[in-house]
Amino acid sequence: MNNSFGNIYRLTTFGESHGPAIGGIIDGIPSNLDINIEKIQLALNKRKPGQSSLSTPRKENDIVEILSGIYKNKTLGSPIGFIIRNHDIKSNDYDENIYRPSHGDFTYEAKYKIRDYRGGGRASARETACRIVAGEIAKQILNQIAKINVYTCISQIGNIKINENSDNEIFKKEIEDEILKVKKTGDSIGGKISCIIDCPVGLGEPVYNKLQSELSSAMFSIPGVKGFEYGLGFDFCNKKGSEVNDEFYSDGINIFTKSNNSGGIQGGISNGQPIYFNVAFKPTPSISIEQSTIDKDLNNIHTKIKGRHDPCIVPRALYVVEAMTYIVMLDQIMMNRSKSFY
Repeated sequence: MNNSFGNIYRLTTFGESHGPAIGGIIDGIPSNLDINIEKIQLALNKRKPGQSSLSTPRKENDIVEILSGIYKNKTLGSPIGFIIRNHDIKSNDYDENIYRPSHGDFTYEAKYKIRDYRGGGRASARETACRIVAGEIAKQILNQIAKINVYTCISQIGNIKINENSDNEIFKKEIEDEILKVKKTGDSIGGKISCIIDCPVGLGEPVYNKLQSELSSAMFSIPGVKGFEYGLGFDFCNKKGSEVNDEFYSDGINIFTKSNNSGGIQGGISNGQPIYFNVAFKPTPSISIEQSTIDKDLNNIHTKIKGRHDPCIVPRALYVVEAMTYIVMLDQIMMNRSKSFY
């Protein structure tokens, strides 16, 4: 089982949804960099469950405990170890003998011949809290060594889509109402998160480690992600080259493109223009509406999933997308610097 992500800036996570704790080890960090632990906690607070009617009622404090690698708010160059303890656990809501539709229950057990069925175990989105820690640390390091900024937003919930003329407050109210409406029926709903990255030219590799493949790999590692597109994405399919090619021009000092249909990446390498991509999330598979499934004895049965779940995972996943983007971008900066002789 691969529990690590990254090349040089590398995160390894551990723990199950209903175990005593989740946590991680971050390796590859240079020494003597400033780390604000309070900001790490503030980032965790944004993602933590139980904060509104739009999320699961599971109440977790999500207090991060730094075990190693940071002393007097400075990195030591050694691995940063941390844990986040689990507290609000109700394992009786889960049945070991039932494979829940569209969950990882069946495939996990078919592969490993054993599983922790409580709350989804290792496959639970509970693990993503660890990514928030690593993402915030990456963000703080990037602020010290490079000019890279990441901006994320919810751009769609169900059939409600944001556009350039949307009023942010009205859009926020519309998507909140849509999520609550679906929640009342015991169902769930999906959505889309959009991301923009301001970054320099030259990040990424031309063949197997293209910048877009690194970003898509990060996004697809997030539970519930079903689609990724950058630039015009699938809209390229019905266009001509003359319509979408990004023509270059210069002001005598800098190089720009007249359009940015490529989404800031060409030949697998950032071209200095803003990178933008979309991430599609499926509706939460844990719903209280009766569904057909099977049990471990291969009996065809009906089930209503118990437990506490988000009617829409997008509002909290927003911060996970941001965190994973910062992790990728710091890793890419480090990869570039490791290959430079200058």
